[in-house]
Amino acid sequence: MIAMNMRELLDLMSEEFPVKIIDEPLTEEEFTYIALHANVENILLFNNIKGKNMPILTNILNSREKIKFLLGVKSDHELYSKILYACKNPSKNKVDRFESAPFSRNNIGKNLSKLPILKFFPKDPGPYITSGIVIAKGPKSGVYNASIHRLLVIGEDKMTIRIVPRHLWRLYREAAELGVPLKVSIVIGTHPLVLLAAASSPPFGVNELEVANTLLKGRLDLVKVPYSNILVPKFSEIVIEGEILHEEALEGPFVDATGTYDIKRLQPIVKVNAIWVSPNAIYYTIVPSSEEHLILMGLYKEAIIWDYVRKIAPVKKVRLTRGGCRWLHVAISIKKLSEGDAKNVIMAAFSAHPSLKHVIVVDEDIDIDNPYEIEWAIATRFQATKDLVIIPRARGSSLDPSADQENMLTDKVGIDATKPIKAKEKSFNRVKLKPSPKCVEILKNLERLSV
Repeated sequence: MIAMNMRELLDLMSEEFPVKIIDEPLTEEEFTYIALHANVENILLFNNIKGKNMPILTNILNSREKIKFLLGVKSDHELYSKILYACKNPSKNKVDRFESAPFSRNNIGKNLSKLPILKFFPKDPGPYITSGIVIAKGPKSGVYNASIHRLLVIGEDKMTIRIVPRHLWRLYREAAELGVPLKVSIVIGTHPLVLLAAASSPPFGVNELEVANTLLKGRLDLVKVPYSNILVPKFSEIVIEGEILHEEALEGPFVDATGTYDIKRLQPIVKVNAIWVSPNAIYYTIVPSSEEHLILMGLYKEAIIWDYVRKIAPVKKVRLTRGGCRWLHVAISIKKLSEGDAKNVIMAAFSAHPSLKHVIVVDEDIDIDNPYEIEWAIATRFQATKDLVIIPRARGSSLDPSADQENMLTDKVGIDATKPIKAKEKSFNRVKLKPSPKCVEILKNLERLSV
C-alpha cells in the first residue's frame, strides 16, 4: 500500500515507527530541543506550539530505516540502487484537474503569518521554512526542477531564498536573461519520497517529480496551480505560489548542518502570490542540524559514493558519518583484493562527492556505524608515512567553517586503515570468544538485577 496524503501516511508508518503526539503547550525553542533529542525511531506530531494554528510534524525522515520502510527495501545496497535507478529512469506523472487537489478549496491569500512557520533558535533572524520543495520551470527552456531550499520570512508576503549555483540557480539566471521573475511553487508537506527525490541531484533537465514518481511506482499525481502554472503534487498539505525576484535582501545567519551559524548573505527575494492549504492541514518542518536535515542532505551523495567505489573493490558499507555532519566525512568498509585498493577508493570517494574533507577506508570486519571500531582500526592498522593521503587546497564545502570560505578551498585527508593482505591474521584480528548459552543467560540475569 502507498499512502499519499499525510494522515494516511502517518497511519501507515505507525505500523513500524511510533507516532508520538505531544499536546503540552510548548515554545518554538522547546519544540526544537525536543525534536533534536527525541528517540530517532519516533515520529513527532506537536498539537500545541504557542502562537501556531496547525499541528506541526517532524522527524519522519530522520533515519535510513524509515526511508527503507517507505521504499520497501531491507539493505543499504537496495536503498542506494533504488535511488540511483529512479534518478536514471524518471517516469511521467499523471496530471489531474486542479480542482481534484484537496488544497484547491482553500486559498488563504498571501499572508505568511497565517502559516505556523517557526523560529528555531534564539539568534535566528526570523521564522524559516525548512521543508519547502521549491518547484520551478524555466521560462524559455521549459525545464522543471524541484529542490529543497530554506526560506527566511522577511515580510507579510516576502521571503529570502538561499540558492547555491546549481539547477534552480540556472533557471533563475535563465529568467534574468529574459528580464522576468522566475515563477515558483513551494510545497510544504507531501509524500516523504518526494522530499528524497528533491534532495537528490540528477543531471540538469531531469525532473525530480518524475524521479519521485518512479520511487512511488507511478502514484505521484500532479495538478497545475493557477497563478504560476506549475505542476505540484496533488496531495500537498500547503502550496505557496510566488516568484523569485531579481532583487536581494540579507538571508541568515542560519544554523546549518554543522550545528553552527552560517554567514549572512544577500539572496534573492521571493514574492508570494497565493497560499493554498488543505483541510485539516499538518505543517511539516525539518529542524536545522537535526538528523532529518542531515540524512536528507547526504543520502543521495552516499549512494553516489557507493556507486563509484564499488567499481574498485567489493564494498560492505558506506557511511557519511554523524560527526562529519553526514556531508564532510565518509567511512567506507571494503574487501581489499590487492594493495592500493584503499587509496583508489579514497580518490574515487573524493571524486564522487567533492565536498568531502576526510575519507577513512577500513576492512570489512570493521563496523563503520560504530565510531569506536573506526578509531580502533586507525590505531592498529594505520601508519601515516605510508597510509595517509593529503590533498592541499582542493575545492571544498561552504559548510566547513575552517575552510577558505572566500575561495571555497580546503585541505583533504584520506586514511587507509586496512591491514596488509599478506599480514599474519593474529597480528591484526581481535580475539573473540563465542558465548555459551549459560553465559548469555547469566548476563541477562545480571542486567535484570542492575535495574
